[in-house]
Amino acid sequence: MAKLKPISTATGAFVPGPITDEEAAAMFRAAVNLFRLWGITDEQAAVLLDTPVRTYRRWKVDAPPRLGRDGKARLSNLMGIHKALRMIFREPQRAYAWIKSPNEAFDGRTALAVMLDGELTDLMRVRRYVDAERSVW
Repeated sequence: MAKLKPISTATGAFVPGPITDEEAAAMFRAAVNLFRLWGITDEQAAVLLDTPVRTYRRWKVDAPPRLGRDGKARLSNLMGIHKALRMIFREPQRAYAWIKSPNEAFDGRTALAVMLDGELTDLMRVRRYVDAERSVW
C-alpha cells in the first residue's frame, strides 16, 4: 500500500506583483470616468495624477504612455477609494458626492481637498480612511 504524503495547506504571505502597463492603462480609463462622476476639473485630475494638465488632456484622447511606479500607485489608490466608497454607500450618487463633503476626519476639509494637496501620501491618507470605514461594515 502506498504511503500518503502530507500536503501543506498553509497560506503563504501575499506579495502583490507590480502593476502591469495594461492594468495601469485600464485604471487610467476608469479614473477618467471616475473624475467625471466626481465632477472634478481637468486641472484637479492632473493634480491627483501629478501630471501637467495639458498632458492629462492629451492622455484622455490618446492612451497614456507607460506610467511609472508613482503614477501606477496613484491610480491604484484612486481605484481603492472608489471601491471602498461603493461598498460603504448603497446609492452610487452618495459615493460620488462624498468626495466633496466636509469630513471631521480631515479637520472639516473634503477628501478631495486633502487629495489635491498633491502628494501620493495624501491619496493614501484618504484611502486608509475609507478602507477603515469599510471594514466596520
